[in-house]
Amino acid sequence: MVGGHKPRSGSLAYYPRVRAKKQVATFSTYPAITTEETKALNFFGYKAGMTQIFGKNSHEKSTNFGQETCIPSTVIECPPIRIIGARLYAKTNEGLKVLGEATVEKPGKNLRKKIVSFKQKGKKNKEGKKYSVFDDITKLKEKATKVVLLAELQPGHTGIGKKKANVSEIELSGTVDSQLIFAKEKFGKELKITEVFDNNTFIDVKAVNKGKGFQGPVKRFGIKIQRPKAKKHRAVGSIGPWHPATVMWTVPRAGQMGYHTRTEYNKRILFMEGNPETINPKRGFLNYGVVKSDFIVLSGSVPGPAKREIALRPAIRKTQETRVKFTDLNLPFESEAKEEKKAETKKETKEEKKEAPVEVKEDKKETEAKKEETKEVPKKAEEKNEAKKE
Repeated sequence: MVGGHKPRSGSLAYYPRVRAKKQVATFSTYPAITTEETKALNFFGYKAGMTQIFGKNSHEKSTNFGQETCIPSTVIECPPIRIIGARLYAKTNEGLKVLGEATVEKPGKNLRKKIVSFKQKGKKNKEGKKYSVFDDITKLKEKATKVVLLAELQPGHTGIGKKKANVSEIELSGTVDSQLIFAKEKFGKELKITEVFDNNTFIDVKAVNKGKGFQGPVKRFGIKIQRPKAKKHRAVGSIGPWHPATVMWTVPRAGQMGYHTRTEYNKRILFMEGNPETINPKRGFLNYGVVKSDFIVLSGSVPGPAKREIALRPAIRKTQETRVKFTDLNLPFESEAKEEKKAETKKETKEEKKEAPVEVKEDKKETEAKKEETKEVPKKAEEKNEAKKE
């Protein structure tokens, strides 16, 4: 067999390969959802690690239909997000422009450490009372094109050791009026993952992948290593002609590898749970620890190392529903959690029985003796009465 010609590998679709501007990835586009109910279109979580889930394959045309198969899946911890404000945008020739925003009086203490100049803006009316913050926003709704929620991520609810909160925007579906009503309901409250996504649906994932630092062209692009007689071994043989005197961007060169923002499409949600005992291994997840709050389990891998913020949104590309179609799924430690619960309930019942007052059963002899005493007392009283009469 003739050897294939492979001077380089690595996609040229991602250019330039530079470090990401920020670690928390955000989406710029969202799917058009035509539903009457207004709901959030994105959420954020923290990558815990990967695990294996077993289930029966229900895709009829697959080779292992009906058989129990192993699904490599990723666990993402999604603590509730606190809504600290709302912001109105208007379309202009230069793009979107902020019309106004409203924020809560006091955000979380972990956010106050980060944003020192967090102040509450509010005017007073003729009666001397402060306007509601939303009263100022609703006046601008005719000019606005969309309403966005200002969200405070709460990594303190996880076990990663990070407390300083990040602020990001959460997009909403529906009209401007319905978005304002939804924002007013959620103002100062928490938003959970179950309010955004449904079980067994497809979502898109965006994150900054694992950084590998400054690397050479062999590791970065997969070029061949030169023969032993060559002057340089781990370098490109020719970087281009003399004229034009320039190096094309398509030539593999050394540079930054990793820590790039990447998006992966159509990851199915296998589980959305609020009980972390069903997913936590005894030793915890490697480089992460123990999951403490709500979590979701996605089929396949997700970019980024453990503890990295992951942006989630509904799937924007159409996909076949037969992909990753499984039934009778089981979380890895679900049975152990149930057994532990049963053991705890048994202990509680035993303790309750011990604490309950014990009824002491009297012996038959003692009861008979007491009865005889009670009979003798009225007899003595009768004798005394007869003696008095005499």
